[in-house]
Amino acid sequence: MAKRIGILTAGGDAPGLNAAIRGLGKAAIGRHGMEVIGFRGGIRGLAEDQWDVLDKDSLSGILTLGGTVLGTSRDKVHKMMVDGEQRDMIPAVAEVVERNKLDCLALLGGGGTAKNALRLHEAGLPVVHLPKTIDKDIAHTDNTFGFATALEIATEAVDRLHSTAHSHHRVIIAEIMGHKAGWLTLGAGIAGGADVILLPEIPYRLESIVATIERRKEKGTNFSVVAVAEGARDVAATMELEAAEALVRSAPTPEAKASAKQHRRNIEDSHREHPFRLARDLEAATGLEARVTILGYVQRGGTPVAADRLLGSVIGTAAAEMIEAGEHGVMVASCGEGAAAVPLEDVAGQLALVPTDHPWIRTARDVGTGLGD
Repeated sequence: MAKRIGILTAGGDAPGLNAAIRGLGKAAIGRHGMEVIGFRGGIRGLAEDQWDVLDKDSLSGILTLGGTVLGTSRDKVHKMMVDGEQRDMIPAVAEVVERNKLDCLALLGGGGTAKNALRLHEAGLPVVHLPKTIDKDIAHTDNTFGFATALEIATEAVDRLHSTAHSHHRVIIAEIMGHKAGWLTLGAGIAGGADVILLPEIPYRLESIVATIERRKEKGTNFSVVAVAEGARDVAATMELEAAEALVRSAPTPEAKASAKQHRRNIEDSHREHPFRLARDLEAATGLEARVTILGYVQRGGTPVAADRLLGSVIGTAAAEMIEAGEHGVMVASCGEGAAAVPLEDVAGQLALVPTDHPWIRTARDVGTGLGD
């Protein structure tokens, strides 16, 4: 009997999702003779049994589209808000899998989706996870589809900001996405020729940034472009956040943990305007006008570049091959030019951060880019 699989996309949208859906669906149908359905609206659509049949016609023409044709949501399968209350929907998902006679669920998403996939796997459901994120912060995969397109967009933005910075003799601060990982900011900063790059992995000191800008002024260059990751913090703010995270880890009771988490969220919220504080501080210290540009969700939108279409296709077709072979409970990781199965237990909850001795870091230093340390 032909296998029957379900596909969904969860978490934030990213370029390359449709390429992965297409790769998985076409390989499953055309090469392996499977039946494929697509759940609408992410984990919530799965729990509510909202799906459409995916066939060759519905998969045709989506390769170049941005976003996800299936829609998405950011729900936690074990803590989903339903009718105003938080519910564990894993039993509901198990019923959906049984009702639809599914041999496997393919979850396309980032770190949160990996956690959802692991919870379903631990409940005995057959799942595979396909790693998607513009942040490139998922552990044990060489790459994630979405990153290459976001890198192109962020690099072009840094390119364009140079002309305004030069024309007005300003310091331009560009906040780039990436959550707790600096891959996107580091790559775009190097490729776009940013003068200073600030990363979550390297807490910065204001005086170091000022020194870099002043050296440029001494050479007659009265402008600078600063690429700052959304998770970047100065030394003091980093210590404050680390202390809050330590309180969460050491909380002795559920009530204490909830209180500690709220304390951490309050600190994180207070840090959200740090690019604007940085601009004010740099303006006061250097005498140059400073302006902030937040790239935001524009980095996730639009047509995927060739690299993301290719990676999504490779990961998608590899997922179909693994499902046919009966592999479950794994992430379909990018590995060299191909793919490899990595146990979900090794992936969920783990982050791939930029090592401080990474070649990109050395490259930035060697070309004279300030890293704020």
